[in-house]
Amino acid sequence: MPLTPRMRSAAIPLLVFALGLAVLGLAASLMLGRPATGTSAVGGPFTLVNQDGRTVTDRDFSGTPHLVFFGFTHCPDICPTTLQQISDVLVALGPKGRDVKALFVSVDPERDTPAALKEYLSSFDPRIVGLTGSPEAVAATVKAYRAYSRKVPLKDGDYTMEHTALVYIMDGRGHFAGSLNLMRPAADAAAEVARQL
Repeated sequence: MPLTPRMRSAAIPLLVFALGLAVLGLAASLMLGRPATGTSAVGGPFTLVNQDGRTVTDRDFSGTPHLVFFGFTHCPDICPTTLQQISDVLVALGPKGRDVKALFVSVDPERDTPAALKEYLSSFDPRIVGLTGSPEAVAATVKAYRAYSRKVPLKDGDYTMEHTALVYIMDGRGHFAGSLNLMRPAADAAAEVARQL
């Protein structure tokens, strides 16, 4: 049956929508995938300070797969929930994953001092390393991971932080291997991380 002019005009928005989805999918794969050169498009060098006040760099975590999560200690629900899920995954890895670390990079260096991070992280698995630094160093790390953070003023004069809630899986060479899906049993998420070991 031939298409009528009315059917053709109705199909145009659907075609534009489908084309838009294809472009978004391509953009996402370019942003989060690896380029043809084999180097990672996500992640990169950083110099920050851990919860013990010691300067650390990305090189301190090379040689072993690790997880990276951006957040802040004043986060009301997403950060503590995600950190508990990460703790459960680290436990589920068992002895094979004893050297796997998870980096909790603060997007709120104004409040998240090393001491604040140390106290906050004491409730979670000890393999979670808190990282903070100068606003410039933190911003550079956020940018390197193609993450997002923004300070949002609150009515009472305080503020909160909007931020990317992705958990990055980085392989032993510091290359992006994927994002970790925590909306499933810890053992299943741990199996995904274990593939990088």
